Amino acid sequence: GSSLGVPPPIPGAAAEAPRGQGPAREEDFYCVKWISWKGERTPVVTQSENGPCPLLAIMNILLLQWKVKLPPQKEVITAEELMAHLGNCILATQPRDTSEGLQLNFQQNISDSMTVLPKLSTGLDVNVRFTGVSDFEYTPECIVFDLLNIPLYHGWLVDPQSPEQVQAVGKLSYNQLVEKIITCKQASDSSLVSEGLVAEQFLESTASQLTFHGLCELTARAREGELGVFFRNNHFSTMIKHKGHLYLLVTDQGFLQEEGVVWESLHSVDGDSCFCDTEFHLSHAPGKEGTTAALPDHRLQQSQVDQDYMVALSLQQGQDPPSVLSDLELARQLQHEEYQQHHPHPHPPPAPSQLLPAQVGGRVAGERRQRQRPDLDCTLL
Repeated sequence: GSSLGVPPPIPGAAAEAPRGQGPAREEDFYCVKWISWKGERTPVVTQSENGPCPLLAIMNILLLQWKVKLPPQKEVITAEELMAHLGNCILATQPRDTSEGLQLNFQQNISDSMTVLPKLSTGLDVNVRFTGVSDFEYTPECIVFDLLNIPLYHGWLVDPQSPEQVQAVGKLSYNQLVEKIITCKQASDSSLVSEGLVAEQFLESTASQLTFHGLCELTARAREGELGVFFRNNHFSTMIKHKGHLYLLVTDQGFLQEEGVVWESLHSVDGDSCFCDTEFHLSHAPGKEGTTAALPDHRLQQSQVDQDYMVALSLQQGQDPPSVLSDLELARQLQHEEYQQHHPHPHPPPAPSQLLPAQVGGRVAGERRQRQRPDLDCTLL
């Protein structure tokens, strides 16, 4: 990995170059997966590896809310068709109040959002603040989420129990923090230099862009049944909260034929997750290598600690503790048994040095995280 001496790419910066005016490329077409959602046959749009995830994350929310309908035989959709549907949804947000001020404001918002629309299919610039799960620097890109009333979340928060980090990071955005690190490194004042080092260490140790405090806050802040967009490592996912747990919509085209794989649980910062069907019951995906692999013991222990904390958090907030915990434990047991059958000689556990949370540092913060031990883990999309 590299150190952060050179600032990493800005999270959310376009992952793809803007499309030229040449002939349509293969990626301009997306496969439609039909699922049963709340009793209705509902389409979701899947993506190949580098699909325009901001566009798909937003469109899948509109499809799951039945605000956009597709013909029942639709199997493939183009980026242009998706844009047209999205444009119609934005125009439909016109306020009922006909007062001149509101109408002018609406027209300005429409104009702004239409300027942003093309970026949705290449990559959005979003700049997180580390103070809260809904805290982003306000950029023109945010207008689309506002107009459609779709919450945008992240989980990259500074831990309030680390006063040094709180002091070093403050209310700065990601871009401002990178600038601060560079400035502090060149300062003659030793206290500024050390504050810069603390800030740099924070970025390195949280390069996965999801902290444990962030996950807890995300779970607490998202409303039950709410559909939103979750941003992490240049990737935008459709997220829902169901019975106190967070799930991300599985949009990988590799699961196109897997009707039983619709959601993926988001309950751990290290990528440990389980696939669920449309009703959030655990599913096993035969179609993809590694989806039913077991977790090493130390990861199980850490996961149990994480989940115990989550239960304590929900009790403290006066909520019922999440009911899926025992299901998740059962899933791990089943996954472990299945793994043992297929792998009579399991891989040795990683060296202790790999277990330290700080080891996620060193990757460039803007990259999508690569799985460290793919055959010992559930697949993280």
